[in-house]
Amino acid sequence: MEAVEAKASSGYGKPPWVFRGSAWYQLHLVKAEKARAYIPKEFKLVEAFGYTLGGFFLASYEDSPVGVFDELVVIAGLVWNRPTSCAWATRVYVNNDEACYHGRKEVGLPSQMARFSKTITAISRQQREIKSGFLNRIGIGAKYSTPK
Repeated sequence: MEAVEAKASSGYGKPPWVFRGSAWYQLHLVKAEKARAYIPKEFKLVEAFGYTLGGFFLASYEDSPVGVFDELVVIAGLVWNRPTSCAWATRVYVNNDEACYHGRKEVGLPSQMARFSKTITAISRQQREIKSGFLNRIGIGAKYSTPK
């Protein structure tokens, strides 16, 4: 991974910025004591029963102010940023120099350059229901596909 310091962030202009593409979230309960190690002390961690909500966000942008790029964001947990709460990014990986520069210098994200590799794997259309106690209790349920 390389540092990007000298590039101007001209493609972004003024907000609101429009990004088109696809994204996936994977949310996890994170122990509050672990999350606090990554969150500045001036922010109050949003927690319940010793946990906060963290995880990751993976996006593939087909169109953005700086063109096509991919992004992976690792989220330590939720923090209060009055008047609302927001996710605290501990790591941000992108494969576009200008997106990296903009994240660091203009938004304050810990952006780093990375290389992404995409693989497509076919899965069967046959789906089975997962009997997850929590999901079934709140009426959501879940399904998964089994590869052939």
